[in-house]
Amino acid sequence: MKEEKKDVGGDMAEKELQTPYGFWIWATASAILRLFFIFFPEYFKLSSRPEVSTPLTSLRRLAEAYWLKQSSMSPYAGSMYHGSPLLLSILGPLTSQRIKGHSSHQLCSLVFVIADILSAVLLRAIGQKLLKTYIMNLKQLGVLRSSQDRGILPCGDIAALVYLWNPFTILSCVGLSTSPIENFAVIVSLYGAVTRKIPLAAFGFIMATHLSLYPASLVVPLIFLLGSGLDAPPIKNFLQTRDRGVENGSTSDVSKQDKLTRTTQLPFLWRTVLHFVFWVLVWSIYVLVLCSLSLKQYGGLEEMFKRTYRFILSIEDLSPTIGVFWYLFAEVFDFARSYVLIVFNLYILLTSLPPLAFRLKHRPCFLAFVYLAISSILKSYPSVGDAALYLSLWALFVNELSGSKTKPSHFFQYDLESS
Repeated sequence: MKEEKKDVGGDMAEKELQTPYGFWIWATASAILRLFFIFFPEYFKLSSRPEVSTPLTSLRRLAEAYWLKQSSMSPYAGSMYHGSPLLLSILGPLTSQRIKGHSSHQLCSLVFVIADILSAVLLRAIGQKLLKTYIMNLKQLGVLRSSQDRGILPCGDIAALVYLWNPFTILSCVGLSTSPIENFAVIVSLYGAVTRKIPLAAFGFIMATHLSLYPASLVVPLIFLLGSGLDAPPIKNFLQTRDRGVENGSTSDVSKQDKLTRTTQLPFLWRTVLHFVFWVLVWSIYVLVLCSLSLKQYGGLEEMFKRTYRFILSIEDLSPTIGVFWYLFAEVFDFARSYVLIVFNLYILLTSLPPLAFRLKHRPCFLAFVYLAISSILKSYPSVGDAALYLSLWALFVNELSGSKTKPSHFFQYDLESS
């Protein structure tokens, strides 16, 4: 008997995912461009721009908080800093170090460059995994017979380069904003879930939530990723393909019937999800203990929750941003402020997240992109760094969107046409 064929699409996936030197050339060029902006900042004064730096992501505020802490005062005194005490402990010492002949914040900027490069590498790895799954699904549905049937784009390389060369990403990196660190934590959580490295996924999720709060909504797509696997067309598409094979009486199609049934009826992996929940609890306790130790003399965890998460939800600072909250709450009457706060904070939770989770449960990576896009638009203190992240994740679905019958801007067509 002939040897059994290799996994469907495996050879083609390997061929499509060969590492071209072109990616690393463009990645190196993007790093050099960032370094140029960092070491010649006199012509690019971006740190005061509200589009780049917000009350939550301003490195200048972090530097002031570190100075207060060094002076034996609470880093949250004066209502200037509203970020993580762990981030303060890591980046704070770097803000006081100075490279000879340059400004004192350039060491932090170098950390942001490294975070951007690592984020791009992880995005590329996520795209490669998605591409392998995409090719296998096309093979199983009978849409793709060989590598010459249709062009398959290297979505991982595209997404990584979109992230590196997006002007929003570059502005965040060189504009003294901590957004690159927050984006890196989000991408780490997605990478851990896609590659089923559960402790890493839980760590990235906890750190992203700790730094910005809004990534907490990613718990839904992460659970779908770990329980059901990567993005795939709805089960009914596989069942229709199986039924057509039976009706046609094709020997090759009928022989695939059992394989398609096994593929489409995989049980939800609750044990993996519980493993993820366990690591989420472990990392949560670990982060809270570290924060408590860091703020032991300055009010402890109660002070941190008040100055960070309560600040985010209550929108106390009405400094102009690219969002709508600051303008709305500057105009709203005081007696209606509490009501408007409740409505805006519950809007995402009640009207967007549950329906989308039900509709896109078979596409968890795309669901994560949609969640990040919605929260980036409707969060209390958005910046261009938030837009840079979800625009880069959009590029992961370039193959699906390239076949859309409508304009690419209608990204929901990606799901509607395949269901």
